[in-house]
Amino acid sequence: MSLSPVEGVALAEIESGGDGGAPKSGGVVGRSPGQLALARLRRDRTARVSAALLVFFVVVALVAPLLSMVYGVGPGEDFKDKLDRCCGMPLGYLGGISGEHWFGLEPGTGRDIFIRMVYGLRTSLLIAFSAAVLSTALGVTLGVVAGYLGGWVDAVITWITDLVLAMPFLIIALALMPTLVLRFYGERDAVPEAFGVAMLIAIFAVFGWTSTARLVRGQVIALREREFVEAARASGAGLGHMLFRQLLPNIWAPILVAFSLAVPQFITSEAALAFIGVGLTDETPSFGRMIYRSLDYLQTDPAYVFFPGVTIFALVLAFNLFGDALRDALDPKSSR
Repeated sequence: MSLSPVEGVALAEIESGGDGGAPKSGGVVGRSPGQLALARLRRDRTARVSAALLVFFVVVALVAPLLSMVYGVGPGEDFKDKLDRCCGMPLGYLGGISGEHWFGLEPGTGRDIFIRMVYGLRTSLLIAFSAAVLSTALGVTLGVVAGYLGGWVDAVITWITDLVLAMPFLIIALALMPTLVLRFYGERDAVPEAFGVAMLIAIFAVFGWTSTARLVRGQVIALREREFVEAARASGAGLGHMLFRQLLPNIWAPILVAFSLAVPQFITSEAALAFIGVGLTDETPSFGRMIYRSLDYLQTDPAYVFFPGVTIFALVLAFNLFGDALRDALDPKSSR
C-alpha cells in the first residue's frame, strides 16, 4: 500500500545522533517533514543569511513609529530651511547627509530620506504580505476544489483562471485605480492613505491567485486517486474533510514555496505602480515614488536614488533567495 506524500517525506530521512553519527541508543526515530525541512534550512548558509536579513527588514517595519520617535523626525516633516533657495537642493555633502539626517534630504521637499524609507518599507511589506495571504488563500481554495471535484466544476474554474491570465494586469490597474478614486472621492478631495493601500491589495489579490490555483489543482489531481484518499472516501468522509484534512496537508510544501515567492513579486509590482503614479499618492512613503522623484536628480544628487534602490534590491533578493532555499529544503530529493 503506497504512502501519502507527507508520510513518504517523513520516512525519507532517519533522525541520527546529535553529531550526525550513529542513531540514538533508544532506537530509530522518524522526523516529521517540517523537522526535516528545518534541519535542511539550518544547514543552508544562504537560507540563514537571507532569513536574518528578512527578519531585520520586518522588525524595522514593525517598529517604524518607535524609530521615528527616537530619530526625532516624522515621515511627513520637511526641512526646507536646509535646502538651497535657488534650486531646492539639500545643503551639504551627498544630498545633505549629516548626524541629524543619516541618508540626507529629498530635493525640493526637504523630507528626511531615512525615515521615509523606514515607512516605505512598512508600506511595501504590508501590501505584499496582505496580498500574498489573500491570493494564496483564494488560489488554494479554487485549486483544491477544481482538482478534487473535476468535471464541470474544474472546467469552470479553469476557464476563469485562463480569463484572468489573459487580462493585461498593468493596463487594467492603470484604468481601474483612477476610476475607483473618482468613484469614492472627487478630483479635489484628498485620497486617504488607507484607501490606496487597500485598493492595491485587492487588485494584487484578484490577479495574483492564478498560479497558485494551477499549482494546487495539479497536485490534487495527482493525489485524488491515491489509496489513502480512497480509504477516507470509503469510510464516509465528507467533502470538507477530504479537501482540507486529507488533500491539503499533503500539498502544504509547494503552497508555502509559492507564498514565499509571491511576496517579492508583489513588492516589485507595488513599486512599479507607484513609480508610474498609480495607487499611492506622493504623501504615502513608497520606494517606487522615491525612485521616480529621484530620476531628475541622478547627476546632482545620486544618494537620493542610491539608498531606496539598494534597499528594495536587498529586500527582494533576500525574499527570492529564501524562497529558493525553502523550495530545496522542502524537496526530499534535493541534494542540499
